[in-house]
Amino acid sequence: MNSTYFTTIQTSILNSSTITIESWFISLDIINIIFLILVIILGVLFLFIIIIDKTCHTVPVMLVANSCLATLLFTSASLGMTIWSLKNDLEQISYQDSLCIFRGYFSHVTIAAQLHSYLLQAIYRYITVIYPTRLLWQSKQFQGFLIGLTWVFAFILAIPNVVTGEIQYNADNQICETPFHLSFVIIYNIIYVYFIPMNGIMSIYFKLILYVKEINKRVTPVNTVSRAERELKMVHRIVVLVSILLTLGIPYTIFIFIGFFTQPPKYHFRIAFTFVYISLVFIMITLFQFTDPVKTYITKKLKRQSNIIATTTVHTIEIR
Repeated sequence: MNSTYFTTIQTSILNSSTITIESWFISLDIINIIFLILVIILGVLFLFIIIIDKTCHTVPVMLVANSCLATLLFTSASLGMTIWSLKNDLEQISYQDSLCIFRGYFSHVTIAAQLHSYLLQAIYRYITVIYPTRLLWQSKQFQGFLIGLTWVFAFILAIPNVVTGEIQYNADNQICETPFHLSFVIIYNIIYVYFIPMNGIMSIYFKLILYVKEINKRVTPVNTVSRAERELKMVHRIVVLVSILLTLGIPYTIFIFIGFFTQPPKYHFRIAFTFVYISLVFIMITLFQFTDPVKTYITKKLKRQSNIIATTTVHTIEIR
């Protein structure tokens, strides 16, 4: 056992090297860790409410829970990566641990699952409006099957990043990630991770807008119009979520574009991922705001707690 431990330490020393650490690295690492921990706390709370509150046991909330789970898993992988980065920055070394490549791969899996989960939500809303009689397509079993299918594809479609050796350890940024340069894998990632779900969501959104305008022009049952407008509102919320991610992901996109022509700035991953982590906080807060059953549950709990405090205060005053 001692010899094995000694060998591990010796290997770590051989694989590590001293690097120059900028003064802002440590502060940025700590800020990122705070953001990620906040997202994890909110995500766990969100899923906990969905599990314990029976009013949340519906297909729409199940789809939202899938999005939350994907965000939570991506955040967990990012937290592990950031903690390792902080450790290396504090020790002023560059060292690739045994889980580094896996964390890079898992990050690709979970971000793809997250964006495709939004597409699943949009598809469900589209089905309920355009094909209201197709109850099988709207069932928990069918939607659960689609959720499982997207996760299977997310794990499979991220494999090329590993087998091609594109996920590499970047010592300057203390991260295992696919370098930003013009390559098949980068184009492939852009198409299946971003373009397909984004294009699908926006297509559904505009189709529903046109559909609502069309049924408003002709004589249509009030409940049909109401349902279409309600589902359009839900898809609009999905667009807002995606817009948050894309807006705060602009630095990431810019660095990818720069990488097509020249070498991105030295610490581009540190900068880009900080904006991504900030976007995760806003996404979790927005999920709470947009998921009505969860928001209702929290509101009831807060009102009940405030009533208890008010009653206790009154009794205390009366006693005095």
